[in-house]
Amino acid sequence: MTIEGLSHLGGKTEYKDDYAPEVLEAFENKHQGNDYWVTFNCPEFTSLCPITGQPDFATIHINYLPDVKMVESKALKLYLFSFRNHGAFHEDCVNIIMKDLIKLMDPRYIEVVGIFTPRGGISIYPYCNYGRPGTKYGQMAAERLLRHNPQQIQF
Repeated sequence: MTIEGLSHLGGKTEYKDDYAPEVLEAFENKHQGNDYWVTFNCPEFTSLCPITGQPDFATIHINYLPDVKMVESKALKLYLFSFRNHGAFHEDCVNIIMKDLIKLMDPRYIEVVGIFTPRGGISIYPYCNYGRPGTKYGQMAAERLLRHNPQQIQF
């Protein structure tokens, strides 16, 4: 069975050598009348430090409230793995991921957290979010950002 517009699902897996937002694919949300969470966890995320070229390892958490479109999970995996040889700071990675998913899906609400393993004795947990402006989701984004506590990350 294939779903129109999805090319990765059921096909041979091809990993890109560098950041590849073009691999992202979306499909129609069949429950557009409902508010509900979709959560993805990628415990094997890697990117490169743009200064030293050394690998950075993280778990990436993505939570979103879909509207019309949803991201296809295999395409998301290929997209996240495309950061493997990409040089970007931790904060850049989570913001790039969020912005690419907003462009793909236009979700009601989305948040992305990177739980990066320590390097040089310091852990970095960047968090970013977005809620559709002028809606309750925009207000929700502002409230969640103000109340964000990296010590209490729950997914």
